[in-house]
Amino acid sequence: MDDQRIESHPILQFEKSAVLSFTFDGQPMQGREGDTVASALFANGVQVFGRHFKTKRARGFYCAIGNCSSCLMVVNGKSNVRTCTTYLEEGMVVETQEDRGNLLRKRQVGQALDVSKGASDDV
Repeated sequence: MDDQRIESHPILQFEKSAVLSFTFDGQPMQGREGDTVASALFANGVQVFGRHFKTKRARGFYCAIGNCSSCLMVVNGKSNVRTCTTYLEEGMVVETQEDRGNLLRKRQVGQALDVSKGASDDV
């Protein structure tokens, strides 16, 4: 693990916790129990979490409290996850989100409209 976390500090004390394995864009990585997804990525040297869907500018760790959208990623197949407030879990699959993300609600609404028009579910 290319661990870039703070190991010693003159005031704060850090206890080492269990190591958790996850993947980021297909690359195996490790974090620690209690890490958020974003902090685990940052500890592994990942500083660019995605790109803005229009300007393609790099997005990364910004507010770390869930207020901005700089850390939105796809986690376990779910788009628009705020990785700065989502705790890391063993075996998570984290992927870069380059667009606005596929909203489940948008798909459900679309399916509901298709069904109301008489479309078949087994298309």
